[in-house]
Amino acid sequence: MQLIRSLFVSALLFALVPAQADEASAQRLTGLLQKAETLTGRFSQLSLDGSGTQLQETSGEMALKRPGQFRWKTDEPMAQLLVSDGKKVWLYDPDLEQVTIQTLDQRLTHTPALLLSGDVSAISDNFQVTHKEAGEVVDFTLVPKAKDTLFDNLRLSFRNGVINDMQMIDGVGQRTNILFHGVKLNEPLKADLFTFEIPEGTDVISE
Repeated sequence: MQLIRSLFVSALLFALVPAQADEASAQRLTGLLQKAETLTGRFSQLSLDGSGTQLQETSGEMALKRPGQFRWKTDEPMAQLLVSDGKKVWLYDPDLEQVTIQTLDQRLTHTPALLLSGDVSAISDNFQVTHKEAGEVVDFTLVPKAKDTLFDNLRLSFRNGVINDMQMIDGVGQRTNILFHGVKLNEPLKADLFTFEIPEGTDVISE
């Protein structure tokens, strides 16, 4: 489930600012994330292999609501819909007429989407957190403390207190960059955004 396994400020701006690694960094990140009870916007996603070669580029729209509810809709020509009600996750591929249903993995180190929509009170238990700051931008780097994780390094960047982009790097060096556009916080969202009605004739795969 690429969008789950998967969620550009110049590094030169931060090179002169020493990284801060302590409980205060984790607490600051937690506070920024918890400000957003709901979050909507568009995204563009770029995947690169370890050598920097582009693997895939997609765009779409998202909606998230605490605790653990999210909806990611990828635009054509690679249309997919990923929906979670906080317990189950549906991944629907309209071209294949197929939906995969899984139980939501509640671990932050296995489901990066939960960093934007789930319970983030235990961030310091799961990650070593550092941050760098330059003007209106704050960059957080999260390194998992456990070994059985989907990624080795995760960066979350905030501009004026709102999530701007994230980058995930896995064990073989593959990078997934997600840039958010037109983000809105704490707008009312309908409950049916986070449920999925399986279309008639769709093949169902339960894992």
